[in-house]
Amino acid sequence: MITIQDLKFKTFLNKEQIRERITELATQINHDMAGQNPLFLGILNGSFMFLSELFKQINVSCEVSFLKVNSYHNMASSGKIRELIGLSTPIEGRHVVIVEDIVDTGFTLDFLINTLQKGNPASIRTITLLHKPSAMKFDHKIDYLGFEIENKFVVGFGLDYNGYGRNSEEILVKAD
Repeated sequence: MITIQDLKFKTFLNKEQIRERITELATQINHDMAGQNPLFLGILNGSFMFLSELFKQINVSCEVSFLKVNSYHNMASSGKIRELIGLSTPIEGRHVVIVEDIVDTGFTLDFLINTLQKGNPASIRTITLLHKPSAMKFDHKIDYLGFEIENKFVVGFGLDYNGYGRNSEEILVKAD
């Protein structure tokens, strides 16, 4: 058990499982996006560790940029999106890959897709390390999926609880 602030967590996915799945995702992306010069768009803060590990294995010509959006307070999505840091790289005609740490309700993903479509990209694809299908409120396709999980609160590997716990190499689940 690990305590983060006032909550106890236990290991859900270990670092070997995470790294193995990231390698599989990178292999698939390298195949699918060969010759497309994609722009990987990391969604901060949560995606930084996932994007870092993924990007080390991407061997197609590409760029990376970041957006910071926020929809969480404590352990739940607020359903309200605030764009905190905007996109500075033009996306017109580009193949954009949104890199998320987790997709649960889909509010953030819906906001991002609708906002990015206004920039006339050639395509928008999504990759997420974790997805909670039972919490999803929108019908957006996830092109590259790390792990499908139950609707439980998780931290680690970039995911946080009130800003804490991001530095774990494992994904931890709130202990009952």
